Amino acid sequence: MPRRILRSETVLVLALSLGASGVSALISFLGSLTKPGGLKDQAATLNGSYAPGRPWLDLAWQLFGIASALIPVLLVAHLLLREGAGLKVIGFDRSRPWPDLARGALVAAGIGSAGLAFYLVARAAGFNLTVVPESLPDVWWKYPVLILSAVQNSVLEEVIVVGYLLRRLGQLGWTPMAALVASSVLRGSYHLYQGIGGFIGNVVMGVVFVWLYRRWGRVGPLVVAHALLDIVAFVGYGLLAGKVGWLPTA
Repeated sequence: MPRRILRSETVLVLALSLGASGVSALISFLGSLTKPGGLKDQAATLNGSYAPGRPWLDLAWQLFGIASALIPVLLVAHLLLREGAGLKVIGFDRSRPWPDLARGALVAAGIGSAGLAFYLVARAAGFNLTVVPESLPDVWWKYPVLILSAVQNSVLEEVIVVGYLLRRLGQLGWTPMAALVASSVLRGSYHLYQGIGGFIGNVVMGVVFVWLYRRWGRVGPLVVAHALLDIVAFVGYGLLAGKVGWLPTA
């Protein structure tokens, strides 16, 4: 396929997904700088309620948001299938479920504690907003939706930012180092709404994930690791917020 087509395709995929999220996060971050008080006095809320007081309508919106966010992944699957490869070429399939689960769990365990410590330090230093992982009502579907949201985040980010982007940049002639930087900075960019700490922490995570992807040749373990990290963050916050003194709340 001509490079011009590959370049246009890549830009469009990013514009419909995490590239647009990066621009949105930058605007949000710049807006937070204009507000009175420090960054740590402001909050960045994830998984909020769409229809407070109307649980079934709220559930419908939550499920719609999760499903629609995965459309770019379906587009990537279509594009890779059209070139005769499919998602298997980036290691997002069921051919090695147990190694993927084991590796993902180990990565999540290693990154999770370090990530939490970095967030707490960055917030205390005034480089980060207070991240509120969830503000859903206390209803029966709260934790299932949080788990689904975590899985959606992991699939979207790892398939597009690691598997798809690195493949396309390689086909476009980018050096491995340039592709690593692009993938990692993109990951950091759409977390900038959390503050400078969120940007830096996710750039570092991006470097680690690209290195692991190149070592294993599979996105699967990264999806598992990311999902576990987000599940612990979302569900853990829901269970512990306001009950332990070390966890910042809005």
